[in-house]
Amino acid sequence: MQLIAPDPRPRVLHVTQPVDGGAARVVTDLARAQLAAGLHVTVACPDGGDLAARLRALGADVHPWHATRAPGPSLVGEVRRLRRVVGAVRPDVVHAHSAKAGLAARLAVRGRVATVFQPHAWSFEAVGGPTAALALKWERWGARWASRV
Repeated sequence: MQLIAPDPRPRVLHVTQPVDGGAARVVTDLARAQLAAGLHVTVACPDGGDLAARLRALGADVHPWHATRAPGPSLVGEVRRLRRVVGAVRPDVVHAHSAKAGLAARLAVRGRVATVFQPHAWSFEAVGGPTAALALKWERWGARWASRV
């Protein structure tokens, strides 16, 4: 019986809901740099666009993570699915990109893993009225589960 030694490289899990635009470019650039530095990089993202294919071509692992842009009833399932990804990957650091991924990742991890939240834009600035107030309240409350924002 041959035992396989565990991968000693630090493990980074990027979580992103947008699969195009600026957030996807940042995730791609970070994955490229982190892989070159010898880290084990995994990205959880929705199918669609060419982000997953680009990341796989770089050598990153990709876990499909179905997530919608807007918060709502689907959030419960999104957090549950992301919690399973975190359990499978066992990352040393979770790096969440965008408001939705930041919301789901911080709820899934809740401070148990070092977490970086990079919003790329604040959701409460994109909406108005009660929705903006609720988003701002969440960001203030959810900041407790991020090692860095």
